[in-house]
Amino acid sequence: MTDEQIEDAARRLFEAERGRRQIRLLSLDFPHATMDDAYRVQAALVKRKVASGLTVKGWKIGLTSKAMQSALSIDIPDSGILFDDMFFEDGGRVPADRFIQPRIEAEIAFVMKAPLAGPDVSIDDVLDATDHVTPALEILDTRIERMNKETGRIRTFFDTISDNAANAGIVVGGRAAGPREADLRWIGAIVSRNGEVEETGLGAGVLDHPAKGIVWLANRLHQYRMRIEAGQVVLSGSFIRPVECRHGDQILADFGPFGAIRIAFA
Repeated sequence: MTDEQIEDAARRLFEAERGRRQIRLLSLDFPHATMDDAYRVQAALVKRKVASGLTVKGWKIGLTSKAMQSALSIDIPDSGILFDDMFFEDGGRVPADRFIQPRIEAEIAFVMKAPLAGPDVSIDDVLDATDHVTPALEILDTRIERMNKETGRIRTFFDTISDNAANAGIVVGGRAAGPREADLRWIGAIVSRNGEVEETGLGAGVLDHPAKGIVWLANRLHQYRMRIEAGQVVLSGSFIRPVECRHGDQILADFGPFGAIRIAFA
């Protein structure tokens, strides 16, 4: 993709989010775009967001399950940026006009106490650089249509990555724990919508260990001379399928001994 095409795609996404509307699949307009092109679009989008006054607060890792990777014809995770306006209070309410088509996922968030840079980052390196882990919900949204009605085509990795990996919000809560205080593979959640259980899962659903997502991110960022910074929050990837969130829905994620998180959608 040319620089002009990259900027055009980023502009469309930026305006779609501000206008709370979905645009058509970018992959239809740029059928030969690569993964590098997708991250170039995302970087251009992030630049626009920062210029608008937002502050980078961390990272999210997505597509950590085999099922989601298969759906988008990709065999590796993806990543996006967390901004300061994405953080919602545990027990809070999401305004009715904030998102377009929100969904939620249960995850483990890593809060970093030291920078983490590749190459050759290991799980032990991740745990050493982590101040604590905490239960979290990620709110997903898509500024790009999930399926194009005219062609029947569904989103590809290019659409998802360009759209900041479908990132929209984060809720942290429950009980924080040291990164080696518990076996992160066995931290799980029961996720209910309006009192009815929708999904359950364990941390092992994220690449067999939630820290492996952080390993992947740190090593990928090294290719771009970037790193995870101290103080940043990193969502390690969902261990449940996305749960649709409608107006009036009440979401509860019960992490057992690590507490619970609640969020409502107006």
